[in-house]
Amino acid sequence: MLRRIVTLLVAFPLGVILVAIAVSNRQTVQLVLDPFRPEAPALAINLPLYLFLLAALILGVMLGGFATWFGQSRWRRTARTQGQRAARWQAEADRLVRERDVHAKSSSGILAIADR
Repeated sequence: MLRRIVTLLVAFPLGVILVAIAVSNRQTVQLVLDPFRPEAPALAINLPLYLFLLAALILGVMLGGFATWFGQSRWRRTARTQGQRAARWQAEADRLVRERDVHAKSSSGILAIADR
């Protein structure tokens, strides 16, 4: 519940700020992708400024997420191998319990016959 409240306290003002930026920066700007001839570029994009800002924000979030995901790959690999080891040990423990139970049943049957 606290996490949800904090998220709302951060996300709502951030959304309001982004909408305000989008409304106030509607003029078209040119992004020149030709560093050798900026006065007559071979490749240029004309879009409203807020689209460039939002695209940069989205790209930054995606790159940060990928960097974090790749940075944590060692820990995910370790968790996966440890999980596999734990599953093997659990299977071994279950097998030993079944063998013990079978042995206990057969031993109690022998004792019952010996008591007669």
